[in-house]
Amino acid sequence: MTRTMDVALILLIVIVLSVAAAVAFKDPALIWVALGHSGKLLGNVWLELLLGFILAGLIHVLIPETLVLRWLGKQNLWYGVLAGWGLGLLLPGGPYVTFPIAANLFRQGAAPGPLIALISAKVLLSPIRVVSFEAPLLGWPMTAARLLPSLLLPPVLGLMGQWLYQLFEQK
Repeated sequence: MTRTMDVALILLIVIVLSVAAAVAFKDPALIWVALGHSGKLLGNVWLELLLGFILAGLIHVLIPETLVLRWLGKQNLWYGVLAGWGLGLLLPGGPYVTFPIAANLFRQGAAPGPLIALISAKVLLSPIRVVSFEAPLLGWPMTAARLLPSLLLPPVLGLMGQWLYQLFEQK
């Protein structure tokens, strides 16, 4: 399997090398400190990343592409956006699970709009996060004041995102 160099990867490489050069200029010994911090971070999330990618692969073989296209395809965009919104509300896990699954669904033919609604719903409205962290720490009035407007945003973002994706894809 060959990996093509896309703009995002090239940009990430340039940023990493630029920041590494700035750190080395400040004090070359700090490069090793930074790599130690990076290793600790990777040590904390490697299992979630691995499980997220495994789950995405399992879903890929479990759900036929025809089903993905029927639920999240371009043929009925409103239906797909609503389905993506609902899936985003129900999907467990954090970004380590959400983004591999979304990428896999995109490769299977899901339209951008439904996936944008899925990701937006997951990020804005995660029920587990709301009950576990947000409400206990911020209180229900603050949580409700953030949650109610956020509830309406994923479908709007999905439709706007579909339009923007088509606009960007033409160029």
